[in-house]
Order: sequence, then structure tokens, then C-alpha cells
Amino acid sequence: MLALIAGTGDLPPALVARLDQAPLICAMRGFEPAMPVDIGFRIEHLGSFLATLKKRGVTRICMAGAVRRPPVDPAEIDAATAPLVPRIQAALTQGDDGALRVIIAIIEDAGFSVVAAHDMAPDLLPRAGVLTKTGPASSHTADAFAGEACVAQMGQTDKGQACVTRDGAVILREDAQGTDAMLQKLCLPDAAAHGPYDPTVFGLDVVVDLAAHVRIWLADHPEPPANVPGGILFKAPKPGQDRRADLPLIGPRTAMLAAEAGLDGIVIEAGGVLVLDLSRVRRILDAQGMFLWVRPRGGA
Repeated sequence: MLALIAGTGDLPPALVARLDQAPLICAMRGFEPAMPVDIGFRIEHLGSFLATLKKRGVTRICMAGAVRRPPVDPAEIDAATAPLVPRIQAALTQGDDGALRVIIAIIEDAGFSVVAAHDMAPDLLPRAGVLTKTGPASSHTADAFAGEACVAQMGQTDKGQACVTRDGAVILREDAQGTDAMLQKLCLPDAAAHGPYDPTVFGLDVVVDLAAHVRIWLADHPEPPANVPGGILFKAPKPGQDRRADLPLIGPRTAMLAAEAGLDGIVIEAGGVLVLDLSRVRRILDAQGMFLWVRPRGGA
């Protein structure tokens, strides 16, 4: 039996929609997905939570969706979790990938196998190549190399998986707020008027709601913006990261914000970035004369 530890954002509903058999939906308190949850838990009760999964017949666990580092209340730590406290504390003091590696190790030591979202839904990883009508110009190769080097540098401190590059130079790096928040810093004034992005807006009815949102956006943006600076969004996993969790993700919202920001296109690492609703991402980019380049690492 599969348990999905689901966080916020569009990935968990999209993943569940692709599965032949419904998983047991679990969520950590404060980071519930926009779908019904079967089992909620606190980080202070991690040991008891894993024991409950074992009793329910769970053998595999997948982690998908956004989760921030939770505060820990020592008074709430139960007996089953007490032996795990040193490892949990170590996880909370490390970077994102380091923390996930510790949590994955705890889950595996409890007798579960940890599976990646893209192993269950391989269509979330698009094929390599240019997937839009418009392709990158020769100048965008330098932008891509600059983005790749930037993500590798950020990976040394285990922070960030995306950046914006222009004319072969990095102009903005992703922080803890994520890719969409980074893009909003570059957005045109009319885009900023829509307010900050809430990743929980699209929930269980992701297909219906997102389709309507894309239609409205395309109607409001029939032509590519004029007199914009150009550049690309580059996104890739951290070098050497455990790809069973926290694989980078883009989707229609990312494409819309990249267009609002006046970028020329999006470059993602082949085999390393999930794409939600690829058909709508392509529609948005095609409508704006932008490109999506799924680029092998180190590729020209």
C-alpha cells in the first residue's frame, strides 16, 4: 500500500489523479494539501505516525508538495518519537536536501521504501528538447550555462533550485519563498496588482480551476509584451540531491509569471524538473512567443 505525505501546492492533487489506486493521504499539521487528508500528524509524533502507517499496511511512501520547516514543541514529543529527536534536530538544522536525506533515512529505517513522484507518474518529466514553437536564440545558450553554474553554486549551500539570467549573467536567485515569488519581483506593474501567489489556490479541482485560470490569462494577454528586457528562467535540481523528494517543479502559473516578467523563455534540466500540465504550459509560452527548452545538463 502507498502512503502519500502531501504538502501544499499543485503537485499532490495532480499526482493522485494519475494513480490507478488511491493512496493513503497523509499531511503534517500546518501544511495540509487541498484535498481530504486521511491521517494528519505533527513532527513531534513522527515515530507514532510511522507506526500507524505500518499497522495500516503501508509499505511505500511518497513525499510530494511544499512543506516548510515546522517549529518543534518539546512538550509534544511522544515516546515513540523521543529516540528520533537527535536525528530530527539534525535535519532541521541542515539545508533542504540534507534535511530530506535525514527524513528519508528515518522512514527507510522504519521499514518503508521511499518512492519518487516521477517514478509513479513518469509523464511529469518531459522529454529533452525544445517543446515550443519558438526556440532559444544562440544568446540563450550563455544564459543557460550561467543558470547551470548558479544552481550548482547554490547547491553547495543547499539553497535554491532556480535563477533568472540575462546576457550571460545572473540577475536574480531563488530564495526560500520559491520560484514564483522570485518571478513576481520582475513582473510588470499590472501583474503585481494581482497580489502575492498563493500555492494553495489550485486544489483538488486542479484541472477545472487551472484550465479556467489559463483561459482567463490568455484572454488578457493575447500578444507578447513589448519593450521587455528578455532573459530566461533556469531551473534544475541541486547537483547530487536525492531526487526522491523536492524535485524542482514548474507549471502553468510559472509560465504565466515568466511571461509577465518579460522573459524570453524557460530552461529546465532534462530528467530533473517536473512539469505540471505540460500542454497548458506550452500553450501559454506559444501564445507569448516564448520557449521551453528541456536541456540536458551541460548541453549547448
